Amino acid sequence: MAVDDTQASAGEAQEVAQAQTEVALKPWSAFAHYDFTMLWLGGTAASTAMTLRLLISAQWLYDETGSAVTLGLLGVVQLSQIPVVVFGGILSDLVDRKKLMAMTQFVSFASLLGLTLAAFTGTLAVWHIFLVQGVTGMFNVLGGSARPAMIARVVPRSHLSHAVSTNTATFQVASIVSPLAFLWVYEASGADWAFALAAVVSAISVIAPYLIRVSGKPADSTAKVTFTSTWTSLREGFNFVRRHRILPGLYLLDIGVTVFSFYRFLFPIFADQLYGLGASGTGLLTSVNGVGGVVGSALVLYAAKMPRKGVLVLIATALYAVLLIAFGSIHIFWIGLIVVACLGATDAVGMVTRQTVVQLTTPDRLLGRASSAHSFAAMSANHVGQYEVAQMSAIVGAGPTMIIGGFVSIVVVGLIWKFVPGVASYRYAPDAERDAAEDSSR
Repeated sequence: MAVDDTQASAGEAQEVAQAQTEVALKPWSAFAHYDFTMLWLGGTAASTAMTLRLLISAQWLYDETGSAVTLGLLGVVQLSQIPVVVFGGILSDLVDRKKLMAMTQFVSFASLLGLTLAAFTGTLAVWHIFLVQGVTGMFNVLGGSARPAMIARVVPRSHLSHAVSTNTATFQVASIVSPLAFLWVYEASGADWAFALAAVVSAISVIAPYLIRVSGKPADSTAKVTFTSTWTSLREGFNFVRRHRILPGLYLLDIGVTVFSFYRFLFPIFADQLYGLGASGTGLLTSVNGVGGVVGSALVLYAAKMPRKGVLVLIATALYAVLLIAFGSIHIFWIGLIVVACLGATDAVGMVTRQTVVQLTTPDRLLGRASSAHSFAAMSANHVGQYEVAQMSAIVGAGPTMIIGGFVSIVVVGLIWKFVPGVASYRYAPDAERDAAEDSSR
């Protein structure tokens, strides 16, 4: 019993030291590490190019067709990404993660060049948008799990929580700048120059992974990619996530809420139906949503000392649900901007917390698969939600759709809080849980 008490005291002291270290760090501390900066540069460029592509494509489609249903079909096309995201996680645990990021981003770069050429020659068609959306989406998710799986290699363990939050916050900065760039270029010069800008930014995301000095090779560099190893890896990753204390509950919460409330990249519909605006409304709504995301990510940074991360996510999601109701009810544009910013903030709290829990409680050799499970849940919900919300907006209107989504989200939060107790009871103990994860995954 004395030994147990000693071990418990040592564990508590380690947790306190970890929390004190994290609180003492500055928000920009991770940038002191060159490899993190290069990883961030590539990720920010990829995120910026993707946001530009999605905004330009969505606005051009809506301008050309005037159909919310057509815009919602982009979500259906992107469902092709869902099976691929699982194998992206496996690949990032079996092959060089730096090469995987670079090669998959090259496909996005080439696709953007194609759209740029079609736009300049006046041959851009609806099917081009759908084709590029499907192809680039699949390749992006193949490399998408490699980036978060590299974070644990490019910063010390004591910086992990801050690195994840900083990474997410600065990606949100890209979601602020991208819409403003879209607004400026699209309004002034049209889709052709807007796609050209996205292609230039995408080129950076291809080069940056090769500038990272730390190895991108898997923990087990002798592993071979075969059908048997792929199936074994898939099963091992699934079992790890399934047995995790909090991740299944967090993923279910995200899916249940997002399917009925997804609004990002549907802003052309909301700008038109709620405020009677076009590309200017789309750009400003998307940008302030990014501002809110930065604020939400910063809140997670400064809440590093808070042990009850699960309760934090539940409260943030409940506030998100109330804001959805306000978004659908109020048709005054400047108030809508404030509400959308707050939606971005509360959404970011849940996203950053999920990513942090994955990083802190997963062994390195399983990080790719655990990250892909997060992507699988988030992307499935996003794409199904994009289709569902667009269809509902076409039937009952954008405002009522958000109000319904808000009430459904409140019910989902209540169900998760009551029937998935692991979320509300989760307490932050990174080192103990990481060690337990290492043991259970063997």
